[in-house]
Amino acid sequence: MEPIKITIFQAYLFWENVAKNLQNLALRLSSLKEKTDLILLPEMFNTGFTTNVEKCAEKMDGTSMRWLYEMSTKFDCVVAGSLIIEEEGRYYNRFIWMSPDGSFVHYDKRHLFSMAKEDEVFTAGKSRIILKLKGWKICPMICYDLRFPVWSRNQEDGYDILVYIASWPDKRSGHWRTLIPARGLENQAFVIGVNRVGYDGNEVYYSGGSMCISPVGDVVYYKPEDEDLYTFTLHPKDLLEARTNFPFLKDGDDFSIL
Repeated sequence: MEPIKITIFQAYLFWENVAKNLQNLALRLSSLKEKTDLILLPEMFNTGFTTNVEKCAEKMDGTSMRWLYEMSTKFDCVVAGSLIIEEEGRYYNRFIWMSPDGSFVHYDKRHLFSMAKEDEVFTAGKSRIILKLKGWKICPMICYDLRFPVWSRNQEDGYDILVYIASWPDKRSGHWRTLIPARGLENQAFVIGVNRVGYDGNEVYYSGGSMCISPVGDVVYYKPEDEDLYTFTLHPKDLLEARTNFPFLKDGDDFSIL
């Protein structure tokens, strides 16, 4: 396990405008000066959060997938974020983990936000994944998944970093600021939340608040309001020290999710 550099892009997103979002994201990313291992984008980075799947869905070989590959190649790192994918007549809020060699893996959002009728148009994912980068094990989640600690529990398939990419509205920002540290403390892992900023087409306001919290609850990074592109480094010793000094994970309950 080596130190890992992670770049959070707390981006302003243009409502349901793929071309404009990809252009703006690429322009802002061009300001990256230092080498990074992973770039994290918000939920539905190419459209903003929407259930207008007829207009916004893409195939797995679509424009936004090609863009992810171009960015991954350009910066020689993994680039990850979610978008709406249509597959065999079903729609998914799909997290894509794109590598510079063009290979990718995905995670489909498990918990669909019924208050916004996300569950009426999207198909929920059935399994979570653990990704590996520079010796770190990383577990990706999407937005509403944050409210369900059982799904995020650190078990046998263990992870070191838990990532939530989101479109989390300002009116519930207090919940965001509480739940992310809670997930870190209960799972003895670094937790990263990547949110967006600005208004969407329904006049819902997003105030950012992207953050990284350590396994002992320390703030590594926090940014309320405003677009931000920020790179930080996580060190293995901080993770190992937390788990060695207070090894409570081994006393957790065994369970399975159907």
